[in-house]
Amino acid sequence: MPAGRPSKYKEEFCETVVECGRAGMGKLETCAELDICYETFENWQKQHEQFSEAVKRAQQLSQAWWERKGREGAIGEISNFNATTYIFNMKNRFAADWRDKQVSEHVGKDDGELVFKWQK
Repeated sequence: MPAGRPSKYKEEFCETVVECGRAGMGKLETCAELDICYETFENWQKQHEQFSEAVKRAQQLSQAWWERKGREGAIGEISNFNATTYIFNMKNRFAADWRDKQVSEHVGKDDGELVFKWQK
């Protein structure tokens, strides 16, 4: 008999996760909908492939929801749209696609060590 409490996980949670993403929700809002803590949410992604795939899909749907809101706001369909707040939200919520940070790397010839030479 395994130690600990039985898992509350149910396969139908995958559908809930996807629907939360479709509504623009983030991971913590989704945890609230499932009535679980974030640690459980993370563990279920490791333990249940189907749940992990649902989370990935939900993140895509959430980003699409937020991007749609930005488009609607930019063309005046949302009254009192605050572009600065929107951009700040997007850069932090979806950093992989929205951040301004650029990484520059200096390497030597053939990707080797960078060597500095000073000549007089």
